[in-house]
Amino acid sequence: MTSKRFTDEFKAEAVKQVSERGYPVTEVAERCL
Repeated sequence: MTSKRFTDEFKAEAVKQVSERGYPVTEVAERCL
């Protein structure tokens, strides 16, 4: 099974969505899959 690789920019945007915009972590994670 291979794991997905995400860019640093992508990861930073995901963190921003949770910390600054208040999205639930689970919602952001589901959209990233």
